[in-house]
Amino acid sequence: MEIERIDSFTCIVHRQKDMRVPVRLYLSEPLLAQIRDDLSIQQIVNVARLPGILCWALGMPDMHQGFAFPIGGVAAFDADEGVVSPGGVGFDINCGVRVLQTGLSREMAMPILGKLGSMLFNLVPAGVGSEGRLRFDAQQARLAMRDGLGWAVRQGLAEAADRTRVESGGCLEDADPSSVSREALERGRTEFGTLGAGNHFLEISYVEKVFDARTASALGLAEDQVLVWIHTGSRGLGHQIATDAIAEMRPRMQKYGLTLYERDFVSLPLKDPLARKYLAAMAAGANFSWINRQIITHMVRQALGELLGSRAATGISVLYDVAHNIAKFEQHVVDGKPRRVLVHRKGATRAFPSGHPELPEQLRAVGQPVLLPGDMLHGSYILIGTPNAMEQSFGSVAHGAGRRMSRSEAVRKVSFDALRTQMQQSAVQLLAADRKIACEEAPQAYKDVDEVVRTVQGAGLALPVARCRPLLVIKG
Repeated sequence: MEIERIDSFTCIVHRQKDMRVPVRLYLSEPLLAQIRDDLSIQQIVNVARLPGILCWALGMPDMHQGFAFPIGGVAAFDADEGVVSPGGVGFDINCGVRVLQTGLSREMAMPILGKLGSMLFNLVPAGVGSEGRLRFDAQQARLAMRDGLGWAVRQGLAEAADRTRVESGGCLEDADPSSVSREALERGRTEFGTLGAGNHFLEISYVEKVFDARTASALGLAEDQVLVWIHTGSRGLGHQIATDAIAEMRPRMQKYGLTLYERDFVSLPLKDPLARKYLAAMAAGANFSWINRQIITHMVRQALGELLGSRAATGISVLYDVAHNIAKFEQHVVDGKPRRVLVHRKGATRAFPSGHPELPEQLRAVGQPVLLPGDMLHGSYILIGTPNAMEQSFGSVAHGAGRRMSRSEAVRKVSFDALRTQMQQSAVQLLAADRKIACEEAPQAYKDVDEVVRTVQGAGLALPVARCRPLLVIKG
């Protein structure tokens, strides 16, 4: 497949055959070389063939092979003529990242780091099949999925101020829990406040370097400040919602003459009742995810309150919470005119600039924080959205470093003892519920986060504000 490089950070696959739009890839040469042998470019070309797609199919700098859409794939569809694809969202609906700010410096945190890590490891269930400490009946679970963080505030699990620093206020209003199957409900009902496995993590880090002092100050960030990163999603609930929708929607594609490019590359026109049912269920799964990260926030506050007193707990605020793996109706300018579109972001995240009306008042003058985690050893970035992202990528950017090794390859190449030694040599504490899964997430399994951010910045999609280094990592 011919790929034309147009600058140091951007490539194009021009329209050919049945492609409805071209493909734009935000990839430096090193990042492009890492995906030439997987299926991600072919997958994003398949996205460009879908009905109602607008402008471009987009590949972010962390792009790699997934199922259906590649991870790191973004596409926007006309709200009337377009389609929705569960594969363009993914199985872990609203897998996302939240960053908590503390009043602790690195020096203040070091004496309590080990004890804090042990407390959080015990408080926050992690690993495959982990179940939460807080249990809710089916009625409460459905209310939670309907109301998102509003429900969490009523339950005393969230502060009202938390919602102002969460994408969409922590609630998609189109959520309809009645669209969620009983099996999905039962899988999710026991998983409130859990980390799960895979690439999910709970991390204590510190701000290693500030790049933009003015923006950092506006966000309340300072060098050596201790932050807490929470990365988890909708767990079994989201997986079952996606599984149910794919099974229901696949046989319906024939009615519309839609091509099934892969077994799970399912899509249906937005006007179809099953498409609307999926979007309502997906929104319910997204609301669950925000509550899941909120309950873990509550547990972090509990742990620090117990260690340092109530003032430490009340000093923990949400910097921001961004969704990955989601499809959302948004207003964007297309061909010079405002247009309502359905934006699929799979392994990608929102990056809205200052002045955007969807941002809360206290962030409108600054712009939306973009939370971009790297691997568990080399650190993560906090960036800010730009107007250029609105013009080029429907306000979207990379969601992390992105994998460069499959999980099976990482397990073959990395032993847990070697991983633990690697972490110890860099003074990073690792607590893992499952040694094999920890090896799947070894630092060498991921792309270079600095190169990903260099590409994001070079393409003008987001600007770095601060770089963080891990002190302690909890993995499923």
